[in-house]
Amino acid sequence: MGTVEAGEIGSLHSKIWEQIELSESYLVCSMYEEAASLASSTLNQLSTIATGHDGGDDDDQLYDMLESAGMVLVQSLNGLGRVSEILNELKKSFSSVAAIPLQVLLAGACFQISQSPSAVRNFLEEFLSKWRFVDDNYYVLASEETSVDYVKGSGGRFSLSVDDYLDVVEVYVMKILANTLSDLDLAIHWVEKAELPEDRRQELLRRLHSLHSAKATTSSRGSSALMADNSKKQRNLPNGSPQVLDNNYPLNDEKIRKQAVLRFSKGVTPYNWWYRSLNLKLGSIQIVVSNGKIAFGCLIVLIYWILRRKRASLKGIVQRQALNIKKAVVDLWQLAFSYQVNPLAAVQSPPAPFRGGQR
Repeated sequence: MGTVEAGEIGSLHSKIWEQIELSESYLVCSMYEEAASLASSTLNQLSTIATGHDGGDDDDQLYDMLESAGMVLVQSLNGLGRVSEILNELKKSFSSVAAIPLQVLLAGACFQISQSPSAVRNFLEEFLSKWRFVDDNYYVLASEETSVDYVKGSGGRFSLSVDDYLDVVEVYVMKILANTLSDLDLAIHWVEKAELPEDRRQELLRRLHSLHSAKATTSSRGSSALMADNSKKQRNLPNGSPQVLDNNYPLNDEKIRKQAVLRFSKGVTPYNWWYRSLNLKLGSIQIVVSNGKIAFGCLIVLIYWILRRKRASLKGIVQRQALNIKKAVVDLWQLAFSYQVNPLAAVQSPPAPFRGGQR
C-alpha cells in the first residue's frame, strides 16, 4: 500500500468518525430519525470498506467504527419504538450475522426479546452456529466446510474469546430458553450438545437443573394446594350433598347455591329485627318507622341526657373554681394594701424647731 493510498484511507476514516459523532449527537438530542438514518448510511459505507479489506493493522479501528455506528442504530430504533425491526436492520447493515459486533448483537437482542423472543432465538442460534471451538481456548469463524476461513465483512474479527462467546450463550440459554420461553428441557439438551468448555458446561447445567427442580417443586405445591382446596369444598358441601365429587355426575350448582343461601339466612336471622318496620296510623296519615330508626332515636336521647348531666356537673365545678379564685383575689388585695397605725401618734406634739440665735 503506497503513501497516497494510506493517506486516502486515513482521510476516509476521519470522515466516517465525524459522521459517527454527528449521529451520536442526534441520539443524545433525541433526534432518533436523523440518528438512525445517518448510522445506517455509515454502516453501509463501512460494509463496503470491509468487503474489500483483507486484514491488517486497521482491523481494530474498522471494528470500533462498526460497533459505534451499530450501537447508535440500535438505540435510535429503540427510541423510535421500532424495536421489532432492530434485528432485521442489523442483518441489512452487515453482510453476515457473524459480522455484527458482539455488543451490538447483544444490545439488539435484549431490546427485542420482550416483543419477539422466537425471532431473537433464531437470530442467536444462527450466530452461535457460525463459530467453532478450537484448542479449548477460543472460537473461530468457520465456513460451511467447517474449516477456519476469513469471512469478508467481519472487519477481520474472525475469532472470539471464550468469555465473549459465553455471553451470547448466557442470553440464549438462560434468558430466552429457560426464562422467557420456559423450555428447560430444550435448554439442557442444547448445553449438553454444544461446543463449550467442560467446566462452563457443568456450571450452566447445574443452574438449569436448579431451575428445573424449583419449577417442579412449585408445580407440586400448586397441585397440593388445589387438592386441599377441592377437599375443603367437599367438606363444606350442604347437608345431603354427596361427599365425593364425580366428574361424570356434577352437582347441580343452582341447588347448591340455594342451600347455601338458606343456610346463610338461618345464621343471620337474629339480626333481621334491625330492618323490620313499625306501622303507625294517625287518622288518614300512615307512618312507617323502622326498628333501626327507633333505635337510632333512642341513642340520640341517651346521648342528650348524658350531656345534660355532664353539663350540670361541669357548671358546679366551674362555679366552685370561680368562688375560690374570687376569694384568693380578695385576700391578696387586703394583704397588699394593709398597714399598721401607731395609736400614740395623735397625742404627741411635733418637735420644736431648732433656732441658732437662742441659748
